[in-house]
Amino acid sequence: MRYVVIMAGGSGTRLWPLSRKGTPKQLLKLIEGRSLLRLAFERARRLVPDERIVVVTGAPYLDQVAADLPELSPENLLGEPEGRDSLNAVAWPAAVLAHRDPEAIIAQLTADQLIDPVDAFVAALEEAFSLAEADNRALVTLGVIPTTPHTGYGYLHRGAAVPGFPTACRVQEFREKPDAQTAAAYLASGEFWWNAGMFVWRARTVLAQIEALEPATYAVVEELAEHPERLGELFGTLRKTSVDFAIMEPVSRGATDAHVVAVALPIRWRDVGGFASLAEVLTADGEGNVVDGDGVLLDAEGNLVINTVPGHVVTLSGVSDMVVVHTVDATMVTTLAGAENVKALVARVADQAGARYV
Repeated sequence: MRYVVIMAGGSGTRLWPLSRKGTPKQLLKLIEGRSLLRLAFERARRLVPDERIVVVTGAPYLDQVAADLPELSPENLLGEPEGRDSLNAVAWPAAVLAHRDPEAIIAQLTADQLIDPVDAFVAALEEAFSLAEADNRALVTLGVIPTTPHTGYGYLHRGAAVPGFPTACRVQEFREKPDAQTAAAYLASGEFWWNAGMFVWRARTVLAQIEALEPATYAVVEELAEHPERLGELFGTLRKTSVDFAIMEPVSRGATDAHVVAVALPIRWRDVGGFASLAEVLTADGEGNVVDGDGVLLDAEGNLVINTVPGHVVTLSGVSDMVVVHTVDATMVTTLAGAENVKALVARVADQAGARYV
């Protein structure tokens, strides 16, 4: 059967002070009153029934996830006691689902991206599922067709076409985030796609690669699938590493008898990683200002204002390209360019003002 696993971990530090340790980015109702997780769940429902959707998140967020997704049964909510990077967000649910259904085929999706049009996304996932069903040695990754020489994404170098699948190709190699000149060359060549960080594979196929390349991780997740009561004892022993570094890149270089293929995602794709990307997806007024909550702007252009406090008004005058975020206990003011430094700012806030603010 086909399943969807939604990875919904992380805290989204770059959206502070909206996102906090207790209220991560993926649960903020940022988009027309819906969270990024809710949007990801609604996309997943286009592919499989609710009972075959699993969410992996941080254990402290399980109650909030359950409230946001009341359609999910408790057994389909997996709470990580601590973040151990993406390999373990892949390996643990793969082991759990393989024990439930040895023939499980999993679409491993993310909860922090905006995707449009959804119909094109669903069609690409259907092709990826079909490819994984037809080839039990394939690890299928999804590649977004690039529209700009973006330096913030990793890239997939496309190889030969896969017969019988209209948009699929072998992956020659993974490339790390490039500088501007290299990204422009990638775009001009037409041989590279953005690495979406989403995958489709047979549960047993990806587990076999983990057993070969990360045997200690394999042993732990198999034990957890059989004995979930040992989660608190064992999860923290897992090696902290990414699935790309540990599995996808070595397999693409021939480290095992599996192979990596990619399916094209012809979509508009945004990773809502910070305020600059958030400003791009929210509705702006005629002067390019985005205002969420009570705000009054005069002689101001291209600003992002988010005010979560009822009965309080935020005002801006004579400024452009600013970010102002006001919450009940913290206010942040920066430029759109400076918003890339919010993660470092949060560390300083914790050090100088106290951990209660982060």
